[in-house]
Amino acid sequence: MALILRGAVKLYYYLNEEIADQRTKDWPLMNTPFPGLFLLFIYLLIVLKWLPKYMEKRPAYDLRKFLAFYNFIQMLCCIYVVYQSLRLGWLNHYKLVCQPVDDGPLALEYAWKVCYAYFVIKLVDLFDTVFFVLRKKQNQVSFLHVYHHFGMVAVAWGMVKWVPGGHSTILVPVNSFVHIIMYGYYLLTTWDESYKQSIWWKKHVTQIQILQFTIMLLHFTVLVFAPECDFPRQPAYILIPQNLFMVILFSDFYYRSYIKPNKIVKNE
Repeated sequence: MALILRGAVKLYYYLNEEIADQRTKDWPLMNTPFPGLFLLFIYLLIVLKWLPKYMEKRPAYDLRKFLAFYNFIQMLCCIYVVYQSLRLGWLNHYKLVCQPVDDGPLALEYAWKVCYAYFVIKLVDLFDTVFFVLRKKQNQVSFLHVYHHFGMVAVAWGMVKWVPGGHSTILVPVNSFVHIIMYGYYLLTTWDESYKQSIWWKKHVTQIQILQFTIMLLHFTVLVFAPECDFPRQPAYILIPQNLFMVILFSDFYYRSYIKPNKIVKNE
């Protein structure tokens, strides 16, 4: 037992101190993983237990005006990180195929305005689930939804902690661009309820999400087949199965929502 404990302590020190990026270690929530894990634990309790129980015998809240504001702000935040990621990296000096962790004159600004800003946005995204529960849309609090939101916070935290720049941060502009479209759709639904009934919108938003995870899967696979690339391989070993899993989950959702119903109708 003592040997196991010593090994665990050594591993924790290695992950949290030795290989952590020293530029970001003192930023809020970055010093250790425990505050972030606590927030995620509270998130799960709120959306899966406490809030559904609170709403059990209460009417759904009308949040349309607030959600219009929320979705608009989310769009602005996503536009900001896409712009900064392109200005400071991907349209500046970053290479698409193999980009090492940046330590140049723009590196700290990139880490703060792109990676850390993205992490904060992913934390705010957790309120999406809270709003579903308050509106009594519990059917939308699916495993896919909760897993995706939980996982994106963890991935964004790891990016800031270990590699706040370089190859893996293509995730920021790609995912944020998808969220601009997604929150734009949500904003439209707060103005006109008919958009909620439009299969066209929902179908293509899901297609864009599947395309996003496919692009990320291919982007991280490059690291496995480019041994000369001076970027840590460990993120790829985590993000390749993560993105493959997301492609499978979203593809399954797409099939069950948009293809299977059409087959049933044709058979009838």
